[in-house]
Amino acid sequence: MPYTTLVGTAQLAEHLDDPKWVVFDCRHDLAKPDSGAKEYAGAHIPGARFLHVDRDLAAPVTGKNGRHPLPDPQLFMRTLGIAGVDSSKQVIAYDAQTGVYAARLWWMLRWLGHENVAVLDGGYAKWTREGRPVSSAAPQPAPARFPGQPRAISVDADDVMRSLGQPGRILVDARAPDRYRGENETLDPVGGRIRGSLNRFFRDNLDASGCFKPAADLRQAFAALLGKTPPDAVVHSCGSGVSACHNLLAMEIAGLSGSRLYPGSWSEWCSDPSRPTEKG
Repeated sequence: MPYTTLVGTAQLAEHLDDPKWVVFDCRHDLAKPDSGAKEYAGAHIPGARFLHVDRDLAAPVTGKNGRHPLPDPQLFMRTLGIAGVDSSKQVIAYDAQTGVYAARLWWMLRWLGHENVAVLDGGYAKWTREGRPVSSAAPQPAPARFPGQPRAISVDADDVMRSLGQPGRILVDARAPDRYRGENETLDPVGGRIRGSLNRFFRDNLDASGCFKPAADLRQAFAALLGKTPPDAVVHSCGSGVSACHNLLAMEIAGLSGSRLYPGSWSEWCSDPSRPTEKG
């Protein structure tokens, strides 16, 4: 059975030696960009390959395209192929705990048309808490060809600008409430949010153990936020197009498919002072 949203630690443990499964370690710290690679080198789930959020899951920044612009699709598909991913593989992504960086990889694979990708629920923290095996050995995967094609599941700044104030479109910001209000901004040069956006802090998708809440609970929460707006009229943003993917995954778990990502998010939006913003 393919996994398309979440996979449990027990299910992953059963497939550690399955050649049809490819596992990626996406651990990252925005304040310490090299920490994920160092943690991976020390210990990781056996067989896992490492992907760096800044270098593999994003393109170079220009100061105008946000902190994590989407990479060139052909380059990213080449990266996946080198890691042994082809269209037949079940891909599993994990990070330290919340799933926010793993969700970025989850979304990017779906962007390229690969549906059999899931996030490890509870992440590396749950895996190690349960005493499951880890390794420091770097895998040597056989190269493959990843045949992807970008799908129209993202929007750009111009699309967001055209939709501002228009009925039938909702923009959801995944950042913490204080950053959404324009307070305590430490990552971007100015604080604030895209005018008219609503807030759904990505951590609210998780329970106290760091696992995603049940689908029914997520569906109820998003229904309260979105009202009667259909999922395909929802666009997700955050600081740089990473934590927004967590809300996209949560909506998918809840059975609310079809929403889209604004990859540039606040870090791109605020680079042009003519774009409408607000605080408070």
